Amino acid sequence: MRDWRRDKLAFSVFALPATAWLVVFFTIPLVLIWVYSFADRGPQGQVIVALSLENYQRALEWIHLGIIWKSIWIAAITTVLCLALGFPLAMGIAFAPQRWKNPLLLLVILPFWTNLLIRTYAWIAVLRTRGFLNSGLEWVYDRIDGALGLIGLPDLLGPFQPLELLYNTPAVIIGLVYVNLPFLVLPLYATLEKLDKSYLEASLDLGASQWRTFVSVMTPLALPGIVSGTLLVFILSLGTYLTPDLLGGPDSEMIGNLIARQFGAARDWPFGSALSFLLLYAVFLFLWLRATVATRSKGVGV
Repeated sequence: MRDWRRDKLAFSVFALPATAWLVVFFTIPLVLIWVYSFADRGPQGQVIVALSLENYQRALEWIHLGIIWKSIWIAAITTVLCLALGFPLAMGIAFAPQRWKNPLLLLVILPFWTNLLIRTYAWIAVLRTRGFLNSGLEWVYDRIDGALGLIGLPDLLGPFQPLELLYNTPAVIIGLVYVNLPFLVLPLYATLEKLDKSYLEASLDLGASQWRTFVSVMTPLALPGIVSGTLLVFILSLGTYLTPDLLGGPDSEMIGNLIARQFGAARDWPFGSALSFLLLYAVFLFLWLRATVATRSKGVGV
């Protein structure tokens, strides 16, 4: 492959379409929203171009900071659960026989073949009061009642009461874990697949237990995949809109829902733009911290 510095014309021809696409459909709209974040809202919702920090000051009010904080800890819980579920799954795929790896990876990415809206509505069918989960629990309740005979569960506990599983924060977390789990499994699998298995064998041969090998050998070696996967899941969960909108209730509003409301019903584009860029600044901060930690780790390694 030739160096692009020696054939800049060919490089420019091939790079021009992608660059134009990014500039027209990404950079220009982003700059426009950034300009809106300093604008004022007119009496009928129109955007009045100005140079004001009022929208950012409103974004930092306590009521909005509470929603931002709630979004952060919901995203953090989602990330921890995805890591707890995804690490064993990625490890199982990476250490599976070669003939099983592709089918297992296919199962991981299979949800992407269906629209996210349909998958989220499917969770409503599972979690609602008369959904599949409550119906299954009621069936188990009735079977136990039949097995106990004359003195059954209804006599002791009363009739079965469906669980309130929908339109609350736990339902949002369940939906976010389901949506974002593949985004942690895939980078973690890519790291574990390239792992030198001789390090694990050496640890076991030297007398370390499997748990000690997992904690002291495998986890540090898989750290790049863990960091990439957790960062990706956290960022996607932090800015999500659809899942809390459909599965959440009044007490589970996230920053994405607040931003969408400003661009929709509230017709306050300047304030919505300020909230959007506040979220973008937070993402840039996380990426900068990740790059700083990675640079320092390389320096220590050297």
